[in-house]
Amino acid sequence: MKRASTAAVLCMAFGAASAQQGDGTQFSTGINIFKPNKVEATPERIRALKAPQGFTVSAFATGLKNPRIIAVAPSGDVYVSRRDQGDVLLLRDADKDGRADGAPVTVANRAGAHGLAIRDDKLYLVTVKELFVADIQRDGRLGALKMLVGDLPDAGQHPNRSMAFGPDGMLYLSVGSTCNTCNESNPENATLLRIAPDGKKRSIFASGLRNLIGFGWHPQTGELWGFDHGIDFLGDNQQPEELNKIELGKQYGWPHVYGANQIYPQSTPVGEISKEQWKARSIPMVLGYTAHAAPMQMVFASGDMLPAEFRGDAFVTMRGSWNRNPASGYEIVRVRYADGQPASVEPFVTGFLTDGGKTHIARPVGLAVAKDGALLMADDGNGVIYRIAYTGPKTAAVGTAAPPAGPMQEQANKGNKVPLASKRPETEARGQLSVSSSAFRHDAAMDEKYSEYADGVSPPLAWKAVPGAKSYAIVMEDPDSTPVTPTVHWLAWNIPAGVTSLPEGVQEQPRLTDPEGVLQGRNTRGSMGYYGPKPPVGDPAHHYHFQVYALDSLLDLPFGADREQLLQAMRGHVIAKGAIVGRYAQRQKPQK
Repeated sequence: MKRASTAAVLCMAFGAASAQQGDGTQFSTGINIFKPNKVEATPERIRALKAPQGFTVSAFATGLKNPRIIAVAPSGDVYVSRRDQGDVLLLRDADKDGRADGAPVTVANRAGAHGLAIRDDKLYLVTVKELFVADIQRDGRLGALKMLVGDLPDAGQHPNRSMAFGPDGMLYLSVGSTCNTCNESNPENATLLRIAPDGKKRSIFASGLRNLIGFGWHPQTGELWGFDHGIDFLGDNQQPEELNKIELGKQYGWPHVYGANQIYPQSTPVGEISKEQWKARSIPMVLGYTAHAAPMQMVFASGDMLPAEFRGDAFVTMRGSWNRNPASGYEIVRVRYADGQPASVEPFVTGFLTDGGKTHIARPVGLAVAKDGALLMADDGNGVIYRIAYTGPKTAAVGTAAPPAGPMQEQANKGNKVPLASKRPETEARGQLSVSSSAFRHDAAMDEKYSEYADGVSPPLAWKAVPGAKSYAIVMEDPDSTPVTPTVHWLAWNIPAGVTSLPEGVQEQPRLTDPEGVLQGRNTRGSMGYYGPKPPVGDPAHHYHFQVYALDSLLDLPFGADREQLLQAMRGHVIAKGAIVGRYAQRQKPQK
């Protein structure tokens, strides 16, 4: 096969999103596009599937066309989404014979239906841009769907949202990237979002995740783990699929860094940030698995559903990609954990690739634990749901406990219910600094365009120069917000000493190039740069404190730092401070 540079291949495949800065990069590799032909999932081929000793694999349901994500209710009812058909099906096994009874029942219809989650007798359904909830009725059917969120970002290359409730009671929802590698214009793309069950509050929990469809919480530690999709067009053996420990505020490399913190050759970070600086801020993968295997839904083993040796391990469906020859994926894998940490990834159920890898009978997607402890796997190629059941010697019952909520709550509570930055000891100063805005007077209403309900642009700010100042910093906070108090809306530092104003609409990126060298941090939303007022509709006006600090030095603090890190870096360096307060209330509820 003719070899070409990865940059050239990507530009030919998707078009150059923007002119790339020259950095001397050169990288060549062989590219394969290979899709094994689909053949019928006959009883003989199903019997040929391989699983560890003591496990049997059978068809739970057939003829479902395009089943994707599976969710199992406490009653044992099985719900499965079908992306291509745009609906959700209900299946039951009342006689407990390991097969669904009769024909499935359609319980919901929404274009692009994909992710499912169940909590408190409610089923949550996410499409490309909307999140819905409906009551689960006694017969398993659903009540009316209610839209909770209508403005998830556009999807592009990865439209398949997935979600799960964490042990902290919050809904975690994955939003994939719009592309193979690019600088996203919407900071919510390529992230994991954290959403309140009523949909009224959401934030970016972690970023730099190309397409995190499969994730879950370890049953003993309560820590969050997820399998992220690797970058395409790097050859048969790159990029490995990434197993990551997902933590609040962390950045996981994409699009500029991949795998064990290897630098991607084609992309260029915005704001004149170097790839080495991006690498320094990124978390390398904990474990890798075969490139282009395409990880999908992920579940942890707990309780007495499996022999003791499996407890605390995870299972992940690997759908298989088109960018490798021989094909990888087309299997369920087991992630072995030891003392709460992943030790290895190995095949668990195989044989979906047939005829020496030239054909396949299934592309695994959904994976869930049935009420009887069996695994249910959805194949969106031949429309089969498989049942993987342990039929070996009985094991000692240990019960099933929910993962502890502590780790997630501790992360979410960082910096919560603390005083405004100006009242913190880290910002103690003798000098006063005068702050003004041409857009609003102190303690007066701000125009709607500065809110996230409208343009979401930062207002113009100005301040009086302070003798001896080497730099300035900005902290914008809302002390009236709940449940996070105060909510951080903007962090900026290393504003040059000669700069005493910022115009309307400052760029929302980690580093500014004009004024040169200004760095911006992570706000409560989880993005970098200004995030405008967004108080709940009907709330009394919230007060937004634009606090400006004169410092006696530049701060040695990397882009993306949070408020606590910024305040620690500022300690002992504040020579003067001041603020202007703007008020904002939202009366009209957005249509969507």
